[in-house]
Amino acid sequence: PPAHGLPPRHRCLPSLQASLVFSPGPTQPTKMVDREQLVQKARLAEQAERYDDMAAAMKNVTELNEPLSNEERNLLSVAYKNVVGARRSSWRVISSIEQKTSADGNEKKIEMVRAYREKIEKELEAVCQDVLSLLDNYLIKNCSETQYESKVFYLKMKGDYYRYLAEVATGEKRATVVESSEKAYSEAHEISKEHMQPTHPIRLGLALNYSVFYYEIQNAPEQACHLAKTAFDDAIAELDTLNEDSYKDSTLIMQLLRDNLTLWTSDQQDDDGGEGNN
Repeated sequence: PPAHGLPPRHRCLPSLQASLVFSPGPTQPTKMVDREQLVQKARLAEQAERYDDMAAAMKNVTELNEPLSNEERNLLSVAYKNVVGARRSSWRVISSIEQKTSADGNEKKIEMVRAYREKIEKELEAVCQDVLSLLDNYLIKNCSETQYESKVFYLKMKGDYYRYLAEVATGEKRATVVESSEKAYSEAHEISKEHMQPTHPIRLGLALNYSVFYYEIQNAPEQACHLAKTAFDDAIAELDTLNEDSYKDSTLIMQLLRDNLTLWTSDQQDDDGGEGNN
């Protein structure tokens, strides 16, 4: 286990990596050249693992207010997943230290740790609001009625970033972001069930993250297990529909669903055992 002694995280969908390809191509209008330069900058920043730069470049691409290609969509997702991921990880470590410090009763140290946690929280919230603003003002808004894949991808992303806010929020603020997360996941889930194959990696990834939302945020293990198991079983039943291009992604997510199910069912058995002994 890690040095700070935190419990293991339940596994969510990892972002897909994009490869670095430079293609000069023919002369294009200025806006298209600017766009291509921004995308190339994002690819370059990813190679250098400079995710703040990558996110800034993809934010600029999104604000050009034109639909994103699949590659651009993944670049945006990878960039912000890493930017917010660093803050989520820092927040968990500092929260753990804060709990231990509170037990020690050193007021001066408690105040310092609390202030630092709040600083990280503000950064995390700013990143999430940035993404949610891009989703509402450009990405979801610009999806046509029949762009089911993009709509589900962006609604899943909306559910994810409200979930990240819920991880650090308390009280009424938490209730509001939890409700927004549930609403986005639920809408995405309905569209995916109606219009996408059970083996589609975006549908599977949504089921994975939605089930984690139920387990971690809603504290509803039965709903989490039901959602994850249904998604896994539906995909297994239609393995012959697996697209060759997405085979690797789909099977990876199915493995993550199964890993979570194994962990959650063993947690429930432990809880049941504990109740029986008390």
